Amino acid sequence: MTPDEIAKLNRYLKKKFKLPELEVRPRPKKDDSAEIYIGDEFIGVIFKDDEDPNDICYNFQMAILDYDLEEEA
Repeated sequence: MTPDEIAKLNRYLKKKFKLPELEVRPRPKKDDSAEIYIGDEFIGVIFKDDEDPNDICYNFQMAILDYDLEEEA
């Protein structure tokens, strides 16, 4: 992803989730995706789907570990 795309995603996700500490960061050696953090905690990856150049979309993938759910209970 380009720096401009990352900046746009950063603004959009911060506003959408109302989380100013959320940050979209480029992935080392990858140009089709970026990493999502809340503060220093990695929470997921966002992938660019540009198979159809007229219909570009971004897919956010987040794994939730079972033990993380236990900590919240």
